[in-house]
Amino acid sequence: MITICLLRHGETAFNADGNKYCGRTDIELTDKGIQQANRMNELLKDYSFDYIFSSPLKRARNTAAIASGDESRVQTDERLIEVDFGNWEGKRSEEFIAEDPASWENWLSNPEEHAAGRTGETATQVIERLSSFYNELLEKYDGKTVLVVGHNGVNRLFMSNQLGMPLKNYRKIVQENSALTLITLDKHKGFNLLKLNA
Repeated sequence: MITICLLRHGETAFNADGNKYCGRTDIELTDKGIQQANRMNELLKDYSFDYIFSSPLKRARNTAAIASGDESRVQTDERLIEVDFGNWEGKRSEEFIAEDPASWENWLSNPEEHAAGRTGETATQVIERLSSFYNELLEKYDGKTVLVVGHNGVNRLFMSNQLGMPLKNYRKIVQENSALTLITLDKHKGFNLLKLNA
């Protein structure tokens, strides 16, 4: 079994500005986002992490460094990067829905086969790379405690898939900025969700 503290990064300017979609845009944490990561550092003091992994994007990498208190140990992995949102990137949902309502409806009803923002990733593609990452964790680090810092889209899709939910329902899971989700993965017992948004 592996114990995973799964975080979403702290607040960014895109989050603060009406939740603009921020997939691969590499922006910094806001002052509030840094404060959120510092709060997580306090909350995680009782955990001893064997390994620390992060998306390569600055908002996740900096959250991992602050939350763990050990920037030198943060390993980035491309498989943890946020969903490629295609034409939705940098826009609020009301903007891109007005521009292309069919694209949004396709994503809501069948994200496994329809790419986000028409030119981005499908949920199936996201799950494939996340499964590769987490399966590798389980093979290499069984018995360890690991900190993983990712993003709202990828983290929710991963949890939805592990919980056996239809992927179109991933938005029903709320993961707050720099809040703790505690999970375990086991080769025999599978996935267990112990805490959400602590």
